[in-house]
Amino acid sequence: MEYQAKYITPDIKLSSYKDKFFKSDIMFEHHMLIWFISGETKIVRPEGTYQFKKGDIFLIPRNQLATIINYPSDGLPHKTVVMHLTTEWLRNFYAKREVKAAKADTAGIRHYANHPLLESCLSSLIPYFDMTNLPNDIADLKLTEAVSILRAIDADIDNTLANFEEPGKIDLAEYMEKNFMFNMPLEKFGYLTGRSLTTFKRDFKKAFAATPQRWLTKKRLDLAHYQLVEKKKKPIDVCYEVGFENLSHFSFAFKKQFGYSPATLAS
Repeated sequence: MEYQAKYITPDIKLSSYKDKFFKSDIMFEHHMLIWFISGETKIVRPEGTYQFKKGDIFLIPRNQLATIINYPSDGLPHKTVVMHLTTEWLRNFYAKREVKAAKADTAGIRHYANHPLLESCLSSLIPYFDMTNLPNDIADLKLTEAVSILRAIDADIDNTLANFEEPGKIDLAEYMEKNFMFNMPLEKFGYLTGRSLTTFKRDFKKAFAATPQRWLTKKRLDLAHYQLVEKKKKPIDVCYEVGFENLSHFSFAFKKQFGYSPATLAS
């Protein structure tokens, strides 16, 4: 993977992947506002799979799990402008406006298509990535502009951006049934369900009568079998969407579980 990034600040970057594809399972610590310049992305979330391409603008809320699969397209690299909307910056922004979230918003990715105001704001950043002497306040001005536009075009966005609560203790079984396809360290699953690692493992065994790794592998393989048989998907696509890191490991585990390879179902 040939990855390049240019920064205005650590929170505003121009990101480019030039290889065939890049896949990662991620927990987003900050809200991310993304504008697509070229390439394509598939984002797998519990509520569904999203496809984004050139011109698309979307916001991924913080503390959510996702599988990100980036592709070049039309001979061009996967290139995006990314704004990280950190909790610290947003606290300062909303403190001046005395706005509080009316409720905790658990919605998924927010898609703004190629909204002209957002596109104008984000595209105006391009010249700054090649400058060395930037105005001191340019990053703050651009973040303020972007969030102000979001608030003007999305009536519910304050419930996402002005919500500063950290994950509390939630139903572990329900959460894991929705998020098992994400290949995260157990510490991250513990954090997102409001538990220490020790408490997470203890509660997990109570809920499922199995170790996390054994249960996760079986759930991912069962989902893979369903995707291959019922959805007629290709093994390479299924492999990454259900939480495996490479096709050879997926094929080995699948054959061990079911007695035949995923390629058998695809032929």
